Amino acid sequence: MKRIFLFVATNLAVLMVLGIVLSILMPALGLDQSSYSGLLVICAVFGMGGSFISLLMSKFIAKRSVGAYVIEQPRNRDESWLLETVQRQAAKAGIGMPEVAIYDSPEINAFATGANRNAALVAVSSGLLRNMTADEAEAVLGHEISHVANGDMVTLTLIQGVLNTFVYFFARVVANVLNRGSDSAMAYFMTVMAFQAVFGVLASIIVMWFSRYREFRADSGGAQLAGREKMISALERLRSNQMESQLQGQLVAFGIRGKHAFAELFMSHPPLEKRIAALKSGA
Repeated sequence: MKRIFLFVATNLAVLMVLGIVLSILMPALGLDQSSYSGLLVICAVFGMGGSFISLLMSKFIAKRSVGAYVIEQPRNRDESWLLETVQRQAAKAGIGMPEVAIYDSPEINAFATGANRNAALVAVSSGLLRNMTADEAEAVLGHEISHVANGDMVTLTLIQGVLNTFVYFFARVVANVLNRGSDSAMAYFMTVMAFQAVFGVLASIIVMWFSRYREFRADSGGAQLAGREKMISALERLRSNQMESQLQGQLVAFGIRGKHAFAELFMSHPPLEKRIAALKSGA
């Protein structure tokens, strides 16, 4: 219930902010929403704006959606080790010290998020701390630090925003063409929704391709920060644990493990076998 309320409240806030931006931007640019140029601006504001507002709020949303506890003063040896390891890896990767958090979950997982590579968030599950060795956990942290250092959050948001813009735009252009001469608002709406779904599927294939590509890069980065054998061992541990990721929304893409899909084209993470093979081959 808490996650649903947070999701609804966040989206309402985003829509309100974007509506205000449009009410100022359209008259300032002298654009008519009935023109294609005006339509493109509207789609860009909602497509790009929604993605980047979500990114700016990602740390706040992530901490509350998973109930993460941010470590400020370590309470035990595990928390001290986490802070020290992240601090060492962040310095080695050339980024600012992220916030470090733990969230209660039986799954073996971790994620990183944040709009600023020098003020990110790295969170690990309690299940990871219980079920991984220190070497394996160190490699997972290196993987997440590499995501931050590579700017993956911003890049993925930019790609998603651009694709959202064109999905919204072309769905409405096609609907305008197909419904030319018709006064039925319902027919137009249904056409827009149908083509938005079709174009959205095509766009998701591109987004997931990039997401899989950056997972290979983060694995390589984790191997550099913690050691190749440690990274391989961590991925093999994940492969032996069949529990699927419990993360939701954008956090799935930023976790060390993803969710199953009926085809690899729609997976945010490559199969663990391929990730392990890439590390063993030195890729």
